[in-house]
Amino acid sequence: MGYVPQLGLSPAELDAVPFARHYDPVMRPPQPQVLEALSMGPQASTLFPGIDAASDLTQPGYAALETGYTSAPDFGVRVHCLTDMPGVSPEMWEWWFGWHGSDGRRYKLWHPLAHVDARWADGKSDESYLGRTSRVIEFIGASRVSATISFVRPSVLGFDEAALAAQGAVAICARLGDPKVPIKGGWLVHHVRPTQTGCEMRSRFWIGGETVAPGNSHGRGMRIAMLPFRPIARLMGPSPRDLLAHCGQEMNHLAGILPALFDEFGPSAKGEKP
Repeated sequence: MGYVPQLGLSPAELDAVPFARHYDPVMRPPQPQVLEALSMGPQASTLFPGIDAASDLTQPGYAALETGYTSAPDFGVRVHCLTDMPGVSPEMWEWWFGWHGSDGRRYKLWHPLAHVDARWADGKSDESYLGRTSRVIEFIGASRVSATISFVRPSVLGFDEAALAAQGAVAICARLGDPKVPIKGGWLVHHVRPTQTGCEMRSRFWIGGETVAPGNSHGRGMRIAMLPFRPIARLMGPSPRDLLAHCGQEMNHLAGILPALFDEFGPSAKGEKP
C-alpha cells in the first residue's frame, strides 16, 4: 500500500501523500475533563451502564458520568469519554471513518504517537465503513495492540436511526475483536451530536465481560455460555485507564484538523482524493 507499518510518517511518505500538511506529530493535549478523570482513577461500576443501554445516548442531556473508567463485576472494563469539538460536524466524523480506513498513512493523522496501521479486511479501497472490518495496529499506552473493528449499523445496538437523523447526530458502532481469536470481546460507540459551536463526541467502550461472544449476539443464553471465557478476555484487553487516555488524545487531536481535511478531501471537495 506504499507505506511502512510503523509509528509516524517518514519524510519520504510525507512527500508522497497529498494530506501531508495535515500531519502534526505534536499532539494536542486531552481536554480538561479527560485529565481530571485520569487523575481521579476508576469510578463506581454502577455509573457505567451495560451494552444494552447503548441507545440511551440519544436521550437529551448527559449521563451521570460522561468521562471516566471502571472495572465491572462481570470481568469487563468500561470507558466513557466526552470530547467537545468546536467547528466540527457529525457529518465530518462519519466521512472520516470511511476515508481513513483505506490507507494506513491516513490513520496516522489521527494519533501520530500511537497509530501504526489500518486497512480494510476485504482489501478494497472504497471510502465506506458500514458492514466492513478494519484491521488496526496501534499502541494503547505502552502495549502494541492488533485488533479488528467491525462496523455495524446503529440499529444493531438498538439505536433508532430515524431519530439520530432527525437530531442531526450519528452513532459510529463497531464490534471489537482480536484477529487471532474467533470470539469477539467488546463494543464501541462514538455518538456525535451537534452543539451550538460544532459538535460533541460521547465515546463508550465495553471490553470483555458481558460482551464476550462469537458474534454480535450476547443475550442471556450466550452470556451464560461465555462465562468461562470472561477472565481470559479481561487479561487480553487493554487497561481502561490507558484506553481513556488514548481516546482523549486521538479525538481531540483529530478534531483540530478534521474540518480542513473534510474541506480538502471530503465528498464535496474538488481536489485530489487519493
